[in-house]
Amino acid sequence: MIGNDWDDILKSVFESSGFNKFISIIKNKYETSTCFPKYEDIFNALKLTPYKEVKVVILGQDPYHGVGEAHGLSFSVQKGVKLPPSLQNIYKELYDDLGIKINDTGDLTRWAKEGVLLLNSVLTVEKDKPASHKDLGWEIFTDYIIKLLNLKKEPIVFILWGNFARSKKTFITNPKHLVIESAHPSPFSARNGFFGSKPFSRTNNFLKKNGIKEIDFRL
Repeated sequence: MIGNDWDDILKSVFESSGFNKFISIIKNKYETSTCFPKYEDIFNALKLTPYKEVKVVILGQDPYHGVGEAHGLSFSVQKGVKLPPSLQNIYKELYDDLGIKINDTGDLTRWAKEGVLLLNSVLTVEKDKPASHKDLGWEIFTDYIIKLLNLKKEPIVFILWGNFARSKKTFITNPKHLVIESAHPSPFSARNGFFGSKPFSRTNNFLKKNGIKEIDFRL
C-alpha cells in the first residue's frame, strides 16, 4: 500500500476490517465530491519518508483545500502554486534561523526525502471546506503513527506548531526524543512565539548531539 517499511509496520491496520471500512468511506467521498489531495497522493508523507528514516516529524492539521495545492505533505504545496501565508512565515523563520534563502517553491518533498515526516493529522479534505474530513477516522490512524514513532529507539524530533499539534504531545513519552513546540506559523499567531523559536537549528543541534546526520533544509 505504501511501498516501504510502513507496509510491515502498519500491516495489522491495513488488513483490519475497520480500516478497510474507513477507506471505503474515503473512496466514496472522492467519488461523490471534489477532495484533495489526489487520491494517489493521500499517503505521500509515508511513501517519501520510511519509518526507519524518520528523523523529524512536522505535524499539521489537514490538507490545503484549494485546487492544486495539497499533495500529501503537511505545510507543502505543489510546484507552481502560490506560497500559503503559513509557509511564507516558515520560510522567514528558516532564513532568520539558518540563513537559508528560499526561491518561490512551496514543495517540501526534499525535506521529506531528508527524513522529515510531514504528517497531517487528517489526510484528506473536501474542496473549499477546511476540516471537512475531521472526525471521519483519520485521527485514529495518524495518532497511532505518532505512537509508533514514539517507540523508536533512535532519537527523533517532533515539531509541534500551534495548539492542535501540541495536543499530540501526550503521545510522545519516550525521553530519547525532543519535542519543539511553539505558536503556529499562521499570520494570526506567528508573532506570538513562532518567530524566533529557531526550530531548524534546534533540530539539527539535537541530531548532531546524538550522532545523527543533520537535515539539509535547503530547497
